[in-house]
Amino acid sequence: MQYRNGFSMLGYGCMRFTSKGGKIDYEKAEAEVLKAYELGVTYFDTAYIYPGSEEFLGKCVEKNGLRDKITIATKLPQYMVRNRDGLDKYFDEELRRLRTDHIDVYLLHHMTDYSQWERLSALGIREWIEEKKATGQIGKIGFSFHGNTEMFLKILNAYDWEMCLVQYNYMDENSQAGRKGVETAYEKGIPVMIMEPLRGGKLVDLLPSGAKKKISEDPHGWSPAEWAFRWLWDQPGVTCVLSGMNSIEMIEENCRIASEVSAGSFGDSEKAVIEEIKALINANTRVNCTGCRYCMPCPKGVDIPGIFSCYNHMYSESKGSGRQEYFQTIALRREAAGASACVGCGKCEQHCPQSLPIREKLKEADKALLPWYYRIGAAVGRKLMLKG
Repeated sequence: MQYRNGFSMLGYGCMRFTSKGGKIDYEKAEAEVLKAYELGVTYFDTAYIYPGSEEFLGKCVEKNGLRDKITIATKLPQYMVRNRDGLDKYFDEELRRLRTDHIDVYLLHHMTDYSQWERLSALGIREWIEEKKATGQIGKIGFSFHGNTEMFLKILNAYDWEMCLVQYNYMDENSQAGRKGVETAYEKGIPVMIMEPLRGGKLVDLLPSGAKKKISEDPHGWSPAEWAFRWLWDQPGVTCVLSGMNSIEMIEENCRIASEVSAGSFGDSEKAVIEEIKALINANTRVNCTGCRYCMPCPKGVDIPGIFSCYNHMYSESKGSGRQEYFQTIALRREAAGASACVGCGKCEQHCPQSLPIREKLKEADKALLPWYYRIGAAVGRKLMLKG
């Protein structure tokens, strides 16, 4: 195992431990955690809302005497906090679940909009963080993020963060926090942890046949997952990549890759293969948007490239995947950013290098991404996540 910024380059994503009958399979999951630790994995990422995860990790770590040998990262469910007392309520419960007196890395969970940080600041979270850090109950403070690059940068610059966790992979290079977000954090000296390196397995299981053929015929002999991991670790700004591992074979394979890679090792030929894979995935997309953002800013705040990214994922992956991404990155914002806010001024089309009929495509995307039941869900979600 190799390490960056003092953290294992491969982290254990604890959202979905091995389960049986709907519950965590303690014996099998424990064996997998211990194998990962044996091979050098020392970063374990969980969260308050992951069913049974904190409790299992706490028991496993205590039983096997690992507490002082690993880094535990968990998350404050900031969308559930309504007052200053709520900060202590959830934090103390997490300490009990994890059977510890301190959290090594504490992240504000699922930030999507700068207004969330403003609300938390009004509740006194800055002072609360400093108190917890002074007592040693929190080691490093950070945030996990689902949103667009603009919002990521605003939150990143709002506080002296020590960590961040972002969704990032070769298909999200120009969406979510994106390459610009990762590189900006790196320039500020902030370790960047990566979630969804395989887009929930879609960069393995849902690859089109042409992409699978391209990978299988490549002389490197790398699997689809290895291509995705190597693309990430090639970037020095990537500190740790989380993987939800639920087999010994997967753990051994991922640890092998993390022991071999180095930043800057991807040459032109490897980068060309990734671009070919992306092109094959994008062959089924609906809008030929490159994410260049020349169309932005929209006078009405419509996130044009973000919407098109979600729309395209409906057809390159699945309808549910695209709609879920839209829900996280577009719908959960304080200010309206959806296609329905478009007034048809056409300013965006004047600057589009691809000469896309943006106004027409926004109408198509809005209809596809937001059937009536998703519109209701988005409205309810905004009230819950952005209340305050």
